[in-house]
Order: sequence, then C-alpha cells, then structure tokens
Amino acid sequence: MSRIGKNPIVIPAGVTVEVANGIITVKGKKGQLTQEFSDVTVLVEGDQVQVNRSSDHKDQRAKHGLYRSLINNMIIGVTDGFTKELELVGVGYRASNQGQKLDLALGFSHNIVLEIAPEVVLETISEKGKNPIVKLTSLDKQLLGQVAAKIRGFRKPEPYKGKGVKFVGEVLRRKAGKSA
Repeated sequence: MSRIGKNPIVIPAGVTVEVANGIITVKGKKGQLTQEFSDVTVLVEGDQVQVNRSSDHKDQRAKHGLYRSLINNMIIGVTDGFTKELELVGVGYRASNQGQKLDLALGFSHNIVLEIAPEVVLETISEKGKNPIVKLTSLDKQLLGQVAAKIRGFRKPEPYKGKGVKFVGEVLRRKAGKSA
C-alpha cells in the first residue's frame, strides 16, 4: 500500500470537492482547479477525500500516491495558493514587467521577453544594492513550477561565482577556481 496514497485528505471549510466522470473539481476562495484521473477511485466522504486502488497492478500502484498528492496540492492551491521567488545574481542582471510580460536582462546581446500565463501573478522587485527578485504566485502548483523552471533555464547558476537565475533560498554547490 502506498504510504502517501492511503492517507486521507482533509477538506478545509469553504472548499468544495466534486468527482464526476473521471474528473475531480476543487473550488475555493482563490478559484477553481480541475484534474483528470484514471486507474484509481476517488471518494468524497464528509470533510475527507480518500484515494483507493482496486488492485496491486503496477500502473495503479504508481498512480495511487500521485493522484493523492495532486488532489492535496489542488486543495492547498485554492485555499492558500503557492509562491516561488527567483533571484537574479550577477552584475547588470535586471528584471521588469509590464502586465504579464517579463523582461529579463541576463547578459545576452538582447533582453529576453517572456509572456507569462494569465493564471500566474507576476511581480518584480528591484531594490538598490540587492539582487532583483521575480515573484510568481498561482493556485496551480504544477503550472507555477513549470514557469519558474523556464525562467531559471535561461541562465542557470554557474558553480564558480554563483551567477545566474536561482530560487530564493536555494543552496548552490560551489567549486574552487584554478589554484596557481
């Protein structure tokens, strides 16, 4: 039995969970999320959601804990939401936004302009003497992680000086330079 999959999910007040035709819908104060599921059964009983599987087949075992985690993330997303912050470390690295367009200056010959999905709230913070920060907020954890990884992928942090785009709080593995 999956250790994660067998734990029930508690539904907080103000959140409704509906299951119909292989699609689960979670509605809360921040919005609504939907997710398709297969190979497992999802039961909503009172203020709990239980994910069960019918056999120990490899596909069902693999999806048991996955769908439990996805449903839990949906419930957390519609109540609190998720936030990721990226820090631009390097001389001349800048970030600005106009609405949902993110403009990044990362040391290339041209600036990178990225259109962010409307479900993700974008904010850039530039303070004198500190590294610029790109703050992303969304109720969909999967989409948020995908957008953050795309931004980080433009200039990953390098191991010698630590220059690049990194998550706030991320610990980088540093290397020693050439020894004379």
